[in-house]
Amino acid sequence: MSYSNDRGPYGGAWRNDGGVPPHAFDPWAQPELFRGVLMRRVFAFLIDLVVLSVPVILGVIFIALFGVVTLGLGWALFWLVSPASIIWAIVYYGCSIGGRHSATIGMRVMDLELRTWYGSPGYFVLGATRAVLFWVLVSFLSPLVLLVGLFNGRRRLLHDIILGTVVINSSVRTEVTRAARAY
Repeated sequence: MSYSNDRGPYGGAWRNDGGVPPHAFDPWAQPELFRGVLMRRVFAFLIDLVVLSVPVILGVIFIALFGVVTLGLGWALFWLVSPASIIWAIVYYGCSIGGRHSATIGMRVMDLELRTWYGSPGYFVLGATRAVLFWVLVSFLSPLVLLVGLFNGRRRLLHDIILGTVVINSSVRTEVTRAARAY
């Protein structure tokens, strides 16, 4: 039994069947969206790791030189490196996932993008939460986080399943969208 209104089949409707829309990306109907995603994600992660570490390394070099100039007083700033690195990583992932490409720099280079399970692009809080959850899960369940992706059709990792996200091939999604508009 459901009561609908003028806001569409899921928006604002009273439903007793759960009211959950179906997944936007079907691995059986559109396998090209998920082809090669796991390997590309590994390389995207490595690229993002370089992007994240360059400003941190430059900051450490600056503090070291500042410490030499101030006869050792500037080295007291080294305690800021760890908290600043964490904040930088959270802001980087939040802004890039929440940006118009819905992907980090590494993901864009590897032609990937993040989407929610119902198809909408990522947003800042989702990107920041995803980064924190990934690092926490890797700390405790290192190999299991990656092994989960081998056993599901959407190639989702553990943090993707928890947050309800999916990483797909970006160029394939745009081709599928263009083909749908042509009809």
